[in-house]
Amino acid sequence: MELFEVMRTTFAARKYTGEEISDAVLFDILDNARFAPSGGNRQGNRVIVVRNAKMREALSKLGETAAKQYAAQIKAGENPWNSVIPTQLRDDEIAATPAPSHLLDTIKNASVALVFLVDLTVVASMDKDLDRVGVISGASIYPFVWNVLLAARQAGYGGTITTLSAACEAEVQELLNIPSHYALSAIVPLGKPVKQLTKLKRNRVDEFAMHERFDGKPFIV
Repeated sequence: MELFEVMRTTFAARKYTGEEISDAVLFDILDNARFAPSGGNRQGNRVIVVRNAKMREALSKLGETAAKQYAAQIKAGENPWNSVIPTQLRDDEIAATPAPSHLLDTIKNASVALVFLVDLTVVASMDKDLDRVGVISGASIYPFVWNVLLAARQAGYGGTITTLSAACEAEVQELLNIPSHYALSAIVPLGKPVKQLTKLKRNRVDEFAMHERFDGKPFIV
Protein backbone atom coordinates (compact mmCIF):
# COMPACT_ATOMS: atom_id res chain seq x y z
CA MET A 1 0.00 0.00 0.00
CA GLU A 2 1.34 3.44 -0.94
CA LEU A 3 2.12 5.93 1.86
CA PHE A 4 -0.56 8.44 0.86
CA GLU A 5 -3.16 5.68 0.67
CA VAL A 6 -2.30 4.55 4.19
CA MET A 7 -2.53 8.15 5.42
CA ARG A 8 -5.91 8.66 3.75
CA THR A 9 -7.46 5.38 4.92
CA THR A 10 -6.27 4.92 8.51
CA PHE A 11 -9.54 5.25 10.41
CA ALA A 12 -10.69 4.81 14.02
CA ALA A 13 -11.44 1.07 14.10
CA ARG A 14 -13.53 0.04 17.12
CA LYS A 15 -15.12 -3.24 16.01
CA TYR A 16 -13.01 -6.33 15.39
CA THR A 17 -13.47 -9.79 13.93
CA GLY A 18 -11.68 -11.56 16.78
CA GLU A 19 -8.71 -12.53 14.62
CA GLU A 20 -5.52 -12.37 16.66
CA ILE A 21 -2.49 -10.23 15.89
CA SER A 22 0.57 -12.43 16.20
CA ASP A 23 3.57 -11.33 18.23
CA ALA A 24 5.59 -11.33 15.02
CA VAL A 25 3.22 -8.89 13.29
CA LEU A 26 2.97 -6.68 16.36
CA PHE A 27 6.75 -6.62 16.75
CA ASP A 28 7.08 -5.56 13.11
CA ILE A 29 4.56 -2.76 13.67
CA LEU A 30 6.47 -1.47 16.69
CA ASP A 31 9.83 -1.97 15.00
CA ASN A 32 8.82 0.40 12.21
CA ALA A 33 6.86 2.83 14.39
CA ARG A 34 9.86 3.42 16.69
CA PHE A 35 11.42 5.77 14.13
CA ALA A 36 8.93 8.48 15.05
CA PRO A 37 10.55 11.70 16.29
CA SER A 38 10.68 12.84 19.91
CA GLY A 39 11.97 15.96 21.63
CA GLY A 40 15.78 15.97 21.57
CA ASN A 41 15.56 12.36 20.37
CA ARG A 42 15.31 11.42 24.05
CA GLN A 43 12.84 8.67 23.19
CA GLY A 44 10.90 8.74 26.45
CA ASN A 45 8.12 6.68 24.91
CA ARG A 46 7.13 3.34 26.43
CA VAL A 47 4.42 0.88 25.45
CA ILE A 48 2.90 -1.96 27.47
CA VAL A 49 1.48 -4.82 25.40
CA VAL A 50 -1.64 -6.08 27.18
CA ARG A 51 -3.12 -9.33 25.87
CA ASN A 52 -4.62 -10.72 29.10
CA ALA A 53 -8.42 -10.48 28.81
CA LYS A 54 -8.98 -9.70 32.51
CA MET A 55 -6.39 -6.93 32.40
CA ARG A 56 -7.97 -5.42 29.27
CA GLU A 57 -11.37 -5.55 30.96
CA ALA A 58 -9.92 -3.77 34.00
CA LEU A 59 -8.47 -1.06 31.77
CA SER A 60 -11.85 -0.66 30.11
CA LYS A 61 -13.59 -0.42 33.47
CA LEU A 62 -11.27 2.37 34.59
CA GLY A 63 -12.56 4.54 31.74
CA GLU A 64 -16.19 4.24 32.81
CA THR A 65 -16.42 7.44 34.88
CA ALA A 66 -14.83 9.52 32.13
CA ALA A 67 -17.15 7.90 29.58
CA LYS A 68 -20.18 8.93 31.64
CA GLN A 69 -19.10 12.55 31.60
CA TYR A 70 -18.26 12.36 27.90
CA ALA A 71 -21.73 11.04 27.06
CA ALA A 72 -23.54 13.45 29.39
CA GLN A 73 -21.80 16.46 27.88
CA ILE A 74 -22.46 15.32 24.33
CA LYS A 75 -26.16 14.94 25.20
CA ALA A 76 -26.16 18.46 26.68
CA GLY A 77 -24.58 19.90 23.51
CA GLU A 78 -21.22 20.55 25.16
CA ASN A 79 -17.71 19.75 24.01
CA PRO A 80 -16.76 16.98 26.46
CA TRP A 81 -13.82 17.39 28.82
CA ASN A 82 -13.01 20.80 27.35
CA SER A 83 -10.28 22.74 29.16
CA VAL A 84 -11.56 26.16 28.05
CA ILE A 85 -15.33 25.91 28.51
CA PRO A 86 -16.29 24.09 31.73
CA THR A 87 -19.32 21.83 31.91
CA GLN A 88 -22.60 23.19 33.25
CA LEU A 89 -23.76 19.73 34.31
CA ARG A 90 -24.11 18.70 37.93
CA ASP A 91 -22.18 15.72 39.30
CA ASP A 92 -25.40 13.76 39.84
CA GLU A 93 -26.44 14.32 36.21
CA ILE A 94 -23.12 12.94 35.03
CA ALA A 95 -23.25 9.99 37.43
CA ALA A 96 -26.75 9.06 36.23
CA THR A 97 -25.65 8.90 32.58
CA PRO A 98 -24.94 5.37 31.30
CA ALA A 99 -21.41 4.86 29.99
CA PRO A 100 -21.68 4.14 26.23
CA SER A 101 -20.51 0.62 25.54
CA HIS A 102 -18.85 1.59 22.25
CA LEU A 103 -16.43 3.81 24.16
CA LEU A 104 -15.37 1.00 26.51
CA ASP A 105 -15.87 -2.35 24.80
CA THR A 106 -13.28 -1.68 22.12
CA ILE A 107 -10.47 -2.34 24.62
CA LYS A 108 -12.10 -5.56 25.86
CA ASN A 109 -12.84 -6.89 22.37
CA ALA A 110 -9.51 -6.11 20.73
CA SER A 111 -6.80 -8.65 20.03
CA VAL A 112 -4.40 -6.56 22.10
CA ALA A 113 -4.33 -3.24 23.93
CA LEU A 114 -1.26 -1.04 23.75
CA VAL A 115 -0.74 1.31 26.69
CA PHE A 116 1.38 4.28 25.61
CA LEU A 117 3.40 6.23 28.17
CA VAL A 118 5.80 9.16 28.04
CA ASP A 119 8.59 9.79 30.54
CA LEU A 120 7.98 13.31 31.86
CA THR A 121 11.55 13.55 33.17
CA VAL A 122 12.95 13.74 29.64
CA VAL A 123 10.43 15.90 27.76
CA ALA A 124 10.81 19.66 27.22
CA SER A 125 7.36 21.04 28.13
CA MET A 126 7.73 24.55 26.70
CA ASP A 127 4.17 25.42 27.69
CA LYS A 128 4.38 24.28 31.31
CA ASP A 129 4.16 27.85 32.67
CA LEU A 130 1.29 29.00 30.45
CA ASP A 131 -2.17 29.46 31.90
CA ARG A 132 -3.74 26.64 29.93
CA VAL A 133 -3.61 22.89 29.68
CA GLY A 134 -0.22 21.61 28.47
CA VAL A 135 -0.01 20.04 25.02
CA ILE A 136 3.66 20.26 24.01
CA SER A 137 4.73 17.10 25.85
CA GLY A 138 2.50 15.14 23.49
CA ALA A 139 4.92 15.88 20.65
CA SER A 140 7.26 13.28 22.16
CA ILE A 141 4.69 10.45 22.16
CA TYR A 142 1.84 10.95 19.69
CA PRO A 143 3.96 10.70 16.52
CA PHE A 144 4.93 7.23 17.80
CA VAL A 145 1.29 6.36 18.55
CA TRP A 146 0.19 7.43 15.09
CA ASN A 147 3.04 5.54 13.44
CA VAL A 148 1.73 2.41 15.17
CA LEU A 149 -1.74 2.97 13.72
CA LEU A 150 -0.33 3.64 10.24
CA ALA A 151 1.77 0.48 10.43
CA ALA A 152 -1.23 -1.50 11.67
CA ARG A 153 -3.28 -0.25 8.70
CA GLN A 154 -0.47 -1.30 6.36
CA ALA A 155 -0.60 -4.79 7.92
CA GLY A 156 -4.38 -5.06 7.54
CA TYR A 157 -5.27 -4.28 11.15
CA GLY A 158 -6.72 -1.25 12.84
CA GLY A 159 -7.33 0.50 16.12
CA THR A 160 -8.08 3.85 17.69
CA ILE A 161 -6.57 6.28 20.18
CA THR A 162 -8.52 6.13 23.45
CA THR A 163 -7.81 8.49 26.34
CA LEU A 164 -10.71 8.00 28.77
CA SER A 165 -8.54 6.12 31.26
CA ALA A 166 -6.17 9.09 31.50
CA ALA A 167 -8.76 10.73 33.74
CA CYS A 168 -7.85 8.13 36.39
CA GLU A 169 -4.14 7.85 35.59
CA ALA A 170 -3.13 6.90 39.12
CA GLU A 171 -5.34 3.81 39.04
CA VAL A 172 -3.87 2.73 35.69
CA GLN A 173 -0.37 3.26 37.06
CA GLU A 174 -1.18 1.07 40.04
CA LEU A 175 -2.80 -1.61 37.88
CA LEU A 176 0.19 -1.89 35.53
CA ASN A 177 2.96 -0.98 38.00
CA ILE A 178 3.84 2.22 36.11
CA PRO A 179 6.19 4.73 37.79
CA SER A 180 4.49 8.02 38.64
CA HIS A 181 6.69 10.11 36.32
CA TYR A 182 5.35 8.25 33.27
CA ALA A 183 2.23 9.95 31.92
CA LEU A 184 -0.53 7.80 30.44
CA SER A 185 -0.89 9.15 26.90
CA ALA A 186 -3.25 6.69 25.23
CA ILE A 187 -4.58 3.16 25.22
CA VAL A 188 -4.79 1.82 21.68
CA PRO A 189 -6.80 -1.35 21.07
CA LEU A 190 -5.75 -3.23 17.93
CA GLY A 191 -7.51 -5.93 15.95
CA LYS A 192 -8.75 -6.98 12.53
CA PRO A 193 -11.51 -4.47 11.67
CA VAL A 194 -14.93 -5.88 10.83
CA LYS A 195 -14.94 -3.43 7.92
CA GLN A 196 -12.01 -1.62 6.33
CA LEU A 197 -13.05 1.94 5.50
CA THR A 198 -11.48 3.52 2.44
CA LYS A 199 -13.19 6.93 2.33
CA LEU A 200 -12.83 9.26 5.30
CA LYS A 201 -14.53 12.62 5.81
CA ARG A 202 -12.09 15.41 6.63
CA ASN A 203 -11.99 19.19 6.19
CA ARG A 204 -10.48 20.53 2.97
CA VAL A 205 -7.01 22.13 3.12
CA ASP A 206 -8.46 25.61 2.52
CA GLU A 207 -10.67 25.17 5.59
CA PHE A 208 -7.76 24.84 8.05
CA ALA A 209 -4.69 26.32 6.30
CA MET A 210 -4.21 30.02 5.72
CA HIS A 211 -1.54 32.38 4.38
CA GLU A 212 0.74 34.28 6.79
CA ARG A 213 -1.77 34.95 9.61
CA PHE A 214 -4.58 33.20 11.46
CA ASP A 215 -7.03 35.47 9.65
CA GLY A 216 -5.14 35.28 6.35
CA LYS A 217 -6.53 34.09 3.04
CA PRO A 218 -7.22 30.37 2.69
CA PHE A 219 -4.28 28.38 1.35
CA ILE A 220 -5.38 27.26 -2.11
CA VAL A 221 -3.36 26.17 -5.14
